[in-house]
Amino acid sequence: MQLPLLAGGAGLVVLLLVVVLWRRGSGASASKQAHDAAQERDPPVEIGGTYEFGITEFTDHHSGDRVAVGKVEGFVLFTDGVPTSCSVGDPIRATVTSFNRGHTSADATYEGRA
Repeated sequence: MQLPLLAGGAGLVVLLLVVVLWRRGSGASASKQAHDAAQERDPPVEIGGTYEFGITEFTDHHSGDRVAVGKVEGFVLFTDGVPTSCSVGDPIRATVTSFNRGHTSADATYEGRA
């Protein structure tokens, strides 16, 4: 009696593991597809243009400076010069100064609160 129950439990565990791995794999391919699409489209911003967006997070630049991260039409902007009084969620204005090598993100300079 215990052997069929044990075999059924093991089968259920294997089935759950397969479902979890399958879902994780499909999410990775969706992320890859979004990344590939972003590389193929023209940036929705221009160098010298000033844009308003919300801060989604802060990160440390390779220079060691604190940089605000935000998006304009899904396009990532890394903005320097943001005062420490700004927080995640705050709307700001920034001017685009340069694109990264693949034109999939850009650097910008803080202009003020939006």
